[in-house]
Amino acid sequence: MANTRLPDFSFPLLGLTTSEVETARQRFGRNETESTDSASLLKLVVEVVSEPMFILLAVASLIYVLLRQWEEGLLLALAMLLVAGISLFQTVRSNRALQALRALSQNRVSVLRNGELLPVPIEEIVVGDLIWVSEGQTVPADGILVKANDCSVDEAILTGESVPVAKTAPAIDRFLAGTMLTSGSAYVRVTSVGTQTEVGKLGHTLQSIKVEKTPLQRQINGFVQRMAWVGFGAFALVWGINYSHSGDWATSLLLGLTIAMSVLPEEIPVAFSSFMALGAARMIRLGVLTRQPQTVESLGSASVICTDKTGTITQEGMTVVSLYDGKTRELVPLNATLSDSVKDVLVFARWASEPTPFDPMERAIESAYQTHCSQEIAAIQHEYPLDGTPPMMTHVYGTGPVRVAGKGAVERIVRICHLSEVEKADILRQATRLAKQGYRVLGIAGSEWPDIDFPVNQDDFQWVFKGMIALENPPKANARAVLDQFHQAGITVKMLTGDSPETAQAIASQVAIPNSDHYLTGQQVMALSETELQMEVKRVTIFARMFPDAKLRVIRALKANGEVVAMTGDGVNDGPALKAAHIGVAMGRRGTEVAKQAAALVLVDDDLNAMVGAIAQGRRIYQNLKRAVGYIVSIHIPIILTVTVPLLFGWRYVNLFSPIHIIFLELVMGPTSSIAFENEPAEPGLMRQRPRRFTDTFFTAGELGLNMLQGVLIALVVLGIYYQAMLAGAAIDKVRTMTFVTLVLSNVWLTLVNRSKRESVLSTIRRPNSLFWLMLFLTLLMLMLTLVVPTVRRVVQFTEVTEKEMLHCFYWSLSGVVWIEGYKYWKRVPLK
Repeated sequence: MANTRLPDFSFPLLGLTTSEVETARQRFGRNETESTDSASLLKLVVEVVSEPMFILLAVASLIYVLLRQWEEGLLLALAMLLVAGISLFQTVRSNRALQALRALSQNRVSVLRNGELLPVPIEEIVVGDLIWVSEGQTVPADGILVKANDCSVDEAILTGESVPVAKTAPAIDRFLAGTMLTSGSAYVRVTSVGTQTEVGKLGHTLQSIKVEKTPLQRQINGFVQRMAWVGFGAFALVWGINYSHSGDWATSLLLGLTIAMSVLPEEIPVAFSSFMALGAARMIRLGVLTRQPQTVESLGSASVICTDKTGTITQEGMTVVSLYDGKTRELVPLNATLSDSVKDVLVFARWASEPTPFDPMERAIESAYQTHCSQEIAAIQHEYPLDGTPPMMTHVYGTGPVRVAGKGAVERIVRICHLSEVEKADILRQATRLAKQGYRVLGIAGSEWPDIDFPVNQDDFQWVFKGMIALENPPKANARAVLDQFHQAGITVKMLTGDSPETAQAIASQVAIPNSDHYLTGQQVMALSETELQMEVKRVTIFARMFPDAKLRVIRALKANGEVVAMTGDGVNDGPALKAAHIGVAMGRRGTEVAKQAAALVLVDDDLNAMVGAIAQGRRIYQNLKRAVGYIVSIHIPIILTVTVPLLFGWRYVNLFSPIHIIFLELVMGPTSSIAFENEPAEPGLMRQRPRRFTDTFFTAGELGLNMLQGVLIALVVLGIYYQAMLAGAAIDKVRTMTFVTLVLSNVWLTLVNRSKRESVLSTIRRPNSLFWLMLFLTLLMLMLTLVVPTVRRVVQFTEVTEKEMLHCFYWSLSGVVWIEGYKYWKRVPLK
């Protein structure tokens, strides 16, 4: 590739044809820096066979083979394949969900092909493509400049240089993958893709940033590690005790492996990863893309939502409703006959906007301009991007003398136009009156400049006040209802907007945001100390004239107060605050690439209502994960005690269960916890509760106490059946069969009652969950196979049981679990 001749750059702006794209892709490859081929499948298989449970099964199977117990060895080998298959199925199922998320949320870039500008996934860019990148976008591949408009690029990721680099020389200035446009736009011809880019050669992968584990992930990992050490200790203890009594190393080793398998709660991390991946996939249906599946778990904790106004609470589109003439000091409705001086306000507003507007405000200005004015827009000679506090932007036209147009916050425009104090007061009074009606108000200024030696600062032109534009941007039809749902869920909504305080308060009152009489501006936020700001953010819900640093301080103050903060945003300047929030939420339609990359969630349709559904999903997932973990803890206790108690107390039959029986239970518990419970619908009233604290954990005695009690009582029943049969003189196979049947039936009852901590089985049994009933059916089917099929029955060392004995196991297993229904009724346990 190093000797490959680069394409000719002296061409019309047509881009490649479809056939040229295919040829370039075959020759240079895809725009990927990592291979995602079949090696991933091999890696997946390696991960599965290196799991502790698989290794324990392999060792047990080998011991049976060495003892020439071929049927047991073969059965365990089949169980190994089944365990591996379930693990692969779960992982592939989760991975497919994640791949679907990546496919939907993958970054796109505008590419000129067949003479048409099209959005194309960045992986499909090829050498020779002509791409169009604009402010806030990350350059997707190495290329060379074709045409630029006031373009500057931040190259710090590769060069370490903190100052943006201007790109002005076609066919000379280079663009490097991973760098970001800080202003302007450019057409770039791609010269290298994938591993041949500079960042690819350095071995960097921008998408491979390590995601920090959530508190719940760390809690799960810690719990599983502790239980693994307990399992290892129990293995060594049981093996040692049994060997000292019997002198049979093989049988002792099998019994040690049995206890180790019973202690290891490998279902918990599997359940967590399944819940997160499948929960993220479910959110696609709600119009929410999760860039990091772990965010799903955090959603249920959100206690504060900081939302912008335009396009989130208000409608996406804007409409110019009136113009304020700076000469006559008159406010003129747009539908009236416009004088030349009023049209002049509209002309300069259009000149101060982008040539191809994408912002709703500028689109509204363009629409009004096309309706009332006929002048063509000349090419921009120079541009001052949106900047300052409060902000404004400036465009320069012509070569000398030049015309200059600026627009921005009225306070800023009035300040630079050198007006008298009386004139300033009158203009600001008019702007305030319009803002209180909920309009967005922009100041418009114009200037003439004698030559092309432009000032460094846009404020330094000789500005003349042209007037103001009032734009209507009413709330969305569902805004009030959505915010009310947040309130019912115990979530506080705060508005952070760049608009004036009066406009923000007007919209806030229309959608019933509480305490909208009080506000803070961005400058006031910056003037407060950390302690003062932490106090103020508790009561203030309206933040106006906000800029990036002020937004960031508000987010940090809320976090310092212990709030779990969700932040919505769409612009380049929202990036820091989106990154700082616990849950950054970018807009899918109007959000910049910077905002989407900084955020954890993307609202596909820019509809805040989707956040309500996402938070409900987050709470449901956490609730179901808590149920699943409680179920796993409950059912592991009787398994552990049934293996260890007879050994420790010297019962006659100490080797009742073997790895074959434990793996049967594992095959039941794994899918039940990660498939059946994951599919459980939310309980009624879930969205009328206060959010849980982000640091809350259910790995405590207080949270798992009831589950542990369930496990102990089930163990007492199972051990009771075991002991009664043994005292009655039953053979070991009969004792084993009745004990195992009681344990499996207890698992069925436990699964049924653990669907809810407050609703009775009679209520939950009507709750739709087809996977739940499938898991119970398969459990009972497997149990019947072990009892009815002679070959299977012989291998697992069971014997036939009478109808009376079966009913005995049935009633005792029910008695060990059904008490929880009475406890629910008595305590009325609140949903957690």
